[in-house]
Amino acid sequence: MSQSLEQLQKEFLYEKTNSCVQCGYCLPVCPTYATMGKETHSPRGRINLVKMVGEGKIKDVSVLEEPLDLCLGCRACETACPTGVEYGSILEAARAALVRRKKFSAPVRLLRKTMFKKVFPSSRMMKLTGNALWLYQKSGIQKVVQSSGIMKKLPYHLGDFEAIAPPAVSPAERKQTPVRVGAKGEKKYTVAFFTGCIMDAMFQRINRLSVLLLAEAGCDVIVVPNQTCCGALHAHSGEMEEARHLAKQNIIAFEKANADFIVNNAGGCGAMLYEYGHLLADDKEWADRAAAFSTKSRDISQVLIACGGMPDLQPRSGERVTYQRSCHMTNVQKVVREPLELLTNVPGIKFVEMEEANMCCGSAGIYNIVHYDESMDILDEKMKHTKATGASTVITTNPGCLLQMKLGIQHENLSGSVRAMHLIEYLAEAAGIS
Repeated sequence: MSQSLEQLQKEFLYEKTNSCVQCGYCLPVCPTYATMGKETHSPRGRINLVKMVGEGKIKDVSVLEEPLDLCLGCRACETACPTGVEYGSILEAARAALVRRKKFSAPVRLLRKTMFKKVFPSSRMMKLTGNALWLYQKSGIQKVVQSSGIMKKLPYHLGDFEAIAPPAVSPAERKQTPVRVGAKGEKKYTVAFFTGCIMDAMFQRINRLSVLLLAEAGCDVIVVPNQTCCGALHAHSGEMEEARHLAKQNIIAFEKANADFIVNNAGGCGAMLYEYGHLLADDKEWADRAAAFSTKSRDISQVLIACGGMPDLQPRSGERVTYQRSCHMTNVQKVVREPLELLTNVPGIKFVEMEEANMCCGSAGIYNIVHYDESMDILDEKMKHTKATGASTVITTNPGCLLQMKLGIQHENLSGSVRAMHLIEYLAEAAGIS
């Protein structure tokens, strides 16, 4: 065996592909296989392509680009797999290997460098983004732009997403965000809150409500300074070194808090934080610190349940509610019970589980932007099951899922009768916290 083939096998994690016995248990749970019907767009098909690269049967690795690019990375296949195939690791390694070989055009290189290194990791840039969104919405510019029809001409269907952007908080409100809040009543835990980049820019209100709910449940809450982007978007885009760099920055920042838990309110971010131990496992200097960080990482629903749930929730008078599960919360963090327990403990609601509840909604980070048509095919299936529940409220636990479900509601002309909310927004509403 040549050295170059050995290096290729190591780079693409060929050894891990041998765990796949091609049984097909992954097929029914894979959204892209369900909507596209191609073996190359199934987990076992993608694994087989990587395996053939490692065996030297595929010389031109660029043939992997489309199958891997069209994968949502929902990792439902890992939950279904009877042999424990580490699909997520294989996918990330293969994507990183393809990015290293790909010759991006100058504009694309500039865009990737700007977004991955200058925008997402910068709290200043993300705050400016949030403030710009607020100015756009409040100044009247949004109404003028929408009435002009310009939005319909934007690439990547950005006009659709602009229409469902959440109301931004003002710069003054943003400055009033507490950095430390004491527990109400008996203190149960000290928690360090992870704000996230997109969450802090576009969903700052949910972050503020998260801090208040944690305090209400009995937590001293610290909003840790000098934290940065979790690195999920980087890892999913093959920028693994930058993802590791951001992970190290967060580990340093949160170690100083010495909290019982590191709490997040976004399924995608939470999955990345949960996997820092895996991300830095081969780095002798950081492996133990990363593992300790991951051990403390919790979704907010887990901490609220550990505190005994939310007290004094107001009755909802028979409101019909369903729940869109976050793939990364379900399949990576394995957080399934706690969000449902918090939701079903709201007095008076009628909870209706949708069919194929564990199937991805098609958001997957920026997948619904760069692969809009494929994403909408998946969303159509999700909305079919959502409508069948007859629910007037759809609860999510991830910002991408929240926007995707809002988009689905808009596409189905249900905006007057159905709303989508983050679990934290819903609990705060039921608790009378605004």
